[in-house]
Amino acid sequence: MTRPVTDGQGRTLAAIQTEADLAAGIAASASDVTVRELAEVSELSAVSELFQSIWGSDRGSRPVPTELLRAMATAGNYVAGAFDGDQLLGACFGFFGEPSRGSLHSHIAGVAPGGLGRGLGFALKLHQRAWALRRQVGTISWTFDPLVCRNAHFNITKLGARPVQYWPDFYGPMHDGINGTSETDRLLVAWDLAGPPARAGARGEPAHTDASALRAQGAGIALAAGEDGGPVTGPGDGPVTLVAVPPDIEALRRRDPAMGQSWRSALRDVLHGLMTDGAAVTGFDRAGWYVTERKRWS
Repeated sequence: MTRPVTDGQGRTLAAIQTEADLAAGIAASASDVTVRELAEVSELSAVSELFQSIWGSDRGSRPVPTELLRAMATAGNYVAGAFDGDQLLGACFGFFGEPSRGSLHSHIAGVAPGGLGRGLGFALKLHQRAWALRRQVGTISWTFDPLVCRNAHFNITKLGARPVQYWPDFYGPMHDGINGTSETDRLLVAWDLAGPPARAGARGEPAHTDASALRAQGAGIALAAGEDGGPVTGPGDGPVTLVAVPPDIEALRRRDPAMGQSWRSALRDVLHGLMTDGAAVTGFDRAGWYVTERKRWS
């Protein structure tokens, strides 16, 4: 049994659930897609094939096989797809955590090349948020590669999710078209579905982070790009510290695998180190900067 979602004062948030449904509908309409739950084998097979094509996996090692999706959907977990007419352009799959936690873990989400640039990822996440809130689930968690700048901005700024843990080499070797042979470090985020950042993001009014302004106010730089594009470390002991990532790590890995690995090692040392030492990631500048503060997330 899940616990009722509240606003921190013991009140059930029926109004937020209605607001979430409306925001999800607006996002889907803006992307010109229909987002809906999936349960039939043919639909789930299409989702499995979509993920395989996006991740570039062999058919024998799909990120999520059809039979697992079928079992998870039948058990009441989340599997949804974004359709343009009959064409599946994006999908998202998540499953429940411990019953007493009232949480959902969003395991995988992806958009086909033909659906990029239309806001499908945003529409899928808002659909997932509304789906979870209707089931009295207050938090959705997921992981992402902290080196991928666009994903950090999407998750932390656009959606308003909160980074809670850095996991080195979380999955181990994956050997697919996205991860290659790189270590699979992941940043775990928790999305407070009824919290102000999530609500503002769903309205299209997220709070933006300005790293330049923070630097002018004395923020330290614990990791930055040097003249050759490689990582350069600095002191990270101030109250506010900035941590850089490359603008396009996928392109960098293809062009210079050794430098890509240098960034992996440097970010692990710096960001993982800061978070382990009690610093919280409180924002992300789209220019490629994590903001960490030595205080609790507010």
